[in-house]
Amino acid sequence: MRKTFAIAAITAATLMGAVSFAAAQELPSVEDTYAEIEATFGVVPSHVKSYPKSAVPGAWAMTKGLLMDESNALEPKVKSLINLAVAAQIPCQYCTWLETKMAKAQGATDEEVAEAVAQAAYVRHWSTVIHGMQIDLETFKTEFGGE
Repeated sequence: MRKTFAIAAITAATLMGAVSFAAAQELPSVEDTYAEIEATFGVVPSHVKSYPKSAVPGAWAMTKGLLMDESNALEPKVKSLINLAVAAQIPCQYCTWLETKMAKAQGATDEEVAEAVAQAAYVRHWSTVIHGMQIDLETFKTEFGGE
C-alpha cells in the first residue's frame, strides 16, 4: 500500500511539475506555432494539424528543444539514428521512413543506418530473454559490476 501511495505521489508531483513548467512558459498561439512549423518544414504536417490545438505550442517547443537546439549534447545525426532505432522497435512505419530520411540527411551512411537498426534489435533480443527468463535484477547487476 505504501509503495502504491509513493508511486502515486511521485506521479502526481511529476505531473504537477510538468504543468507548472508549461504554465510558466509563455508559449505562442497555435496560429503562430503553425506559422513557425510551416516556415521550418514548408508545411504543417497533417499529424500536427490533428493534434489537440491546446497542446500544439508545447509539443512544438519540445520538438524544437530536442531536435534543433544547438546547445544539445548529441549531434543531429546521432539523434536521428537513435530515433530510427526506436522507430524500428515500436514499430512505426511512418517514423521508420521519416527517421531513415532524416538520418541520411544528417549524413548517416547506409551502414550506419543498418547498424543502428541492428543495435536496437540486439537490445530487444536480450531484453526479451532476460525478462522472459525472469532473471533477478540484483543478480544481473552484481554480475555486471554492481550499481
